Amino acid sequence: MTDVSLGMPQLPAPDFPAEVRERLAADAAEIVGRYPDSRSALLPLLHLVQSEEGHVTRTGVRFCAETLDLTTAEVTAVATFYSMYRRKAGGDYQVGVCTNTLCAVLGGDAIFEELQQHLEIGNGETTEDRKVTLEHIECNAACDFAPVLMVNWEFFDNQTVESAKQLVDDLRAGREVRPTRGAPLCDFKKTSRILAGFPDERPGAVEATGGAGPASLAGLRLAKGEVSAPRVVSPRAESVPEVDLPADDQPPSSHPSSHDAPQETSESDPSGPGTTGNSTEGDR
Repeated sequence: MTDVSLGMPQLPAPDFPAEVRERLAADAAEIVGRYPDSRSALLPLLHLVQSEEGHVTRTGVRFCAETLDLTTAEVTAVATFYSMYRRKAGGDYQVGVCTNTLCAVLGGDAIFEELQQHLEIGNGETTEDRKVTLEHIECNAACDFAPVLMVNWEFFDNQTVESAKQLVDDLRAGREVRPTRGAPLCDFKKTSRILAGFPDERPGAVEATGGAGPASLAGLRLAKGEVSAPRVVSPRAESVPEVDLPADDQPPSSHPSSHDAPQETSESDPSGPGTTGNSTEGDR
């Protein structure tokens, strides 16, 4: 007869140390005060406890539950639903590679596979130096800059395998890395505190910004009647005129990212994986 272990009930989560709990309680009171219904503060509270420990621990879940008069099951249900909340310890930099359709065919799949080998980690895993956690993302909502990576939710556009490898190497070495758009990078804990709704007090961080590209804005301009029947096409397609957009919406002559690397596509690279000439007998 096989022994069946029913297991022991899990003990209650430990509390934060007194000085940490006092500090978090003051921050939590500020967050809860923003909402007419206290339970609406759960998402920013989860970011708050994540900013303390780098991921949402059982202690963090207990703190949120006690603060909002919820059960730990209710808090856990939310924390496990959203992928922006870590359930285990990770690195200082969350590197997300978009592997959705457009990014994938333009190089996202190749970037993700190469980074796994380069960093010697798998999806959702962290390097031994605790600097980089790698994950694939279904969509970064930046298709006009594909393939796209995000580091702690900041954009790195038009990436290649080599530029992505250089990016993670710079992050691990502590070298300055500038996103293509948006605020300067900070580590994951600081990012979580900003997402909890507390101001980013770094000089120039709030002013830093970035907009969508011409391909993203064409539909909006058409709907507003600002342009007539625009057709956004690849700049490589010489036979089809590009959309006539205002000067301030034209793509920059040089990309502002410190890791800029426009990706060759099957249209410009005959040896690329998307070309029919590269198919094998088994593909036909």
